[in-house]
Amino acid sequence: MGTGAITQYVDVAQLVLYLFWIFFAGLIYYLAAENHREGYPMETDGFSKAKIGGWPVPGPKTFKLSDGREVSVPNLLPDPHVFSAEPGHAYAGAPLVPVGDPMFAAVGPGAYARRHDEPDIDFLGHPRIVPMRMMSGFEVASKSPDPRGMPVVGADGQVGGKVHDLWVDHSENIVRYFEVEVPSPTGARLVLLPVTFARVHRDRIAVKSVMGHQLSSAPAPRQPDKVTLLEEEKICAYYGAGTLYAEPGRAEPLL
Repeated sequence: MGTGAITQYVDVAQLVLYLFWIFFAGLIYYLAAENHREGYPMETDGFSKAKIGGWPVPGPKTFKLSDGREVSVPNLLPDPHVFSAEPGHAYAGAPLVPVGDPMFAAVGPGAYARRHDEPDIDFLGHPRIVPMRMMSGFEVASKSPDPRGMPVVGADGQVGGKVHDLWVDHSENIVRYFEVEVPSPTGARLVLLPVTFARVHRDRIAVKSVMGHQLSSAPAPRQPDKVTLLEEEKICAYYGAGTLYAEPGRAEPLL
């Protein structure tokens, strides 16, 4: 028998290969199970709402969050996310059609995740995203246009409000939102406009995803100096929904 041989038919290299196959099969199983940890059991997208357990689904694991809370997944708790839509056709996999105001239907480009209804915090436990008026040492660069006081113009060319302040992420040192003062039946109110949905010009802020009058209906944080993760989801979802539902023609085919 040659070097490394254990028997006439088995040697060390062959055993190592078999061990690698066993390890790799176990790794695939582990990754597939962990991939199913959240989002299971699923519901069918048809009308029966049958539960889909999938395979393999791991046992529940409890995660301890930084604030002391515990979250166990997977779980059988009902999904609290409510959207206003119904299947467009009577077959499984049919696209969902918004019911009511499509800007708040929470489907398509307006869908969002049910994140915690608490502000995102930094490593010291302070809210990361706050108005610039609350942060000393933050200011607009001298060579850049200051958006504060500029009108906000929608995709229809109409002015929907004016920038009141900037909300900054002091952990990343970037501007996250424009705080826009908009009219409402009960008086002026302040809403947030994500900077990723806006373009800053020398004399105005342009928004293509919504019309000018739709800015007054945008979701706003409950508190004037902080925004929660869930509120951020809903705010971004509103402007995302506008890319398809702001006016009826956007939902029609291009050809």
